[in-house]
Amino acid sequence: MFEQEIIIILMLVSLLAVLMTGFPVAFTLAGVALFFGMLGSTLGLFDMAFIQALPNRIYGIMTNDLLIAVPLFVFMGVMLERSKIAEELLDTMAHLLGSVKGGLGISVTIVGALLAASTGIVGATVVTMGLLSLPTMLKRGYSPTISTGTICAAGTLGQIIPPSIVLILLGDQISAAYQQAQLAKGNFSPDSVSVTDLFMGALLPGLCLVFLYILWQVIYANIYPEKMPSIPKSERDALEFKELRNRVLKVLIPPLFLIFAVLGSILMGLATPTESAGVGAIGAIILAYSRKQLNFNILKEVVTSTAQTTSMVFTILIGAAMFSLVFRGFGGDDIVAEFLMGLQGGVVTAIIITMVLMFILGFFLDFIEIIYVVLPIIGPAILMMDINPLWFAIMIAVNLQTSFLTPPFGFALFYLRGVAPKSVLTGEIYKGAAPFVCIQILMLGILSLFPELATWLPTVLYK
Repeated sequence: MFEQEIIIILMLVSLLAVLMTGFPVAFTLAGVALFFGMLGSTLGLFDMAFIQALPNRIYGIMTNDLLIAVPLFVFMGVMLERSKIAEELLDTMAHLLGSVKGGLGISVTIVGALLAASTGIVGATVVTMGLLSLPTMLKRGYSPTISTGTICAAGTLGQIIPPSIVLILLGDQISAAYQQAQLAKGNFSPDSVSVTDLFMGALLPGLCLVFLYILWQVIYANIYPEKMPSIPKSERDALEFKELRNRVLKVLIPPLFLIFAVLGSILMGLATPTESAGVGAIGAIILAYSRKQLNFNILKEVVTSTAQTTSMVFTILIGAAMFSLVFRGFGGDDIVAEFLMGLQGGVVTAIIITMVLMFILGFFLDFIEIIYVVLPIIGPAILMMDINPLWFAIMIAVNLQTSFLTPPFGFALFYLRGVAPKSVLTGEIYKGAAPFVCIQILMLGILSLFPELATWLPTVLYK
């Protein structure tokens, strides 16, 4: 048993070390697993029969109807990026909130939330908002720090506000972990945790995050009005009320209708997440066509980008399946369960350690890697402690959102750095993101104290 524990520790350390070199995640997962599997077999500590289960795992992944939603939502997000919805929304919201201190920053947050509910893709939102709003914010006298922080934070809302690819992938893994935990406890007919549950459970925490972002911007604008000035009155008066009203109706109705079609069909039980993703993809095509933003070249770019992203996700899935099989073959799941259950403080300590671990890993790893590497290891052990799987999943989702804002590998920071003017320093982008990371940690604390934020809405809608 001691030898197996040493092998497991070496396996995890090797995985993290190779990942930090920048080697592709999927091949790292599979390669490290194979190496230690063969080493364990040579030492008589591992049965290679575990690896024979890989074809069945791959078949299960490829026939999972839920995962079909991933390419459809990716397609929807990339297509909407081309329809110039963000550009029109930003300009309209800026005029609506122009008289408010920090109104332009608040507009960016609101538009980010709307795009999150429309696309669910962080990269597309951050790049689009960075190209459109950052030059405007800097031109109007906004501090580079608060400008870049606002754009990065608004872009990450796509991770928690449904529909979200994170929630889809997380739903698949948390359901498997929960069923494994229930089977280990002798419950041979466990309930499943659906993606619809996660979508409903994430809605209130996501809106709370939007509120907290805006609250921070209002406080900051009142403390440092020179860093978040309002739009001059002469410029606001230049746009007549009737024209502004017509623009609001024209700009807001299409994305709101798409949000209602996608989310409403899921929440009302009219469609599965996969079916609603199909509706969203068709809706995105119609919106792009109505704005004369659709031609063969754009369609080719959208399809290529969708194929690349989807291939990456599914390749990581296969690599993660190999890693989890080898890890389980060494008895790793039992060792983790014994460790967590033996902690002083019980469930509370186990949850805190899990959240801290994921937060730290978020500095170095992508959310997909954390979901498919960490959750299969610790998920069953945590859920055996009679923790609500829906609440636990939403806690993980909020935690993973911070991984986009934490240096050195925060992807939202990278995306914005790529489109920001050279006059904006990288240090200013990191500094601007810091308060929003603290807000997300605060949201984790609020969720831990009030789990009903995640569990109340699904319970009400199911009654």
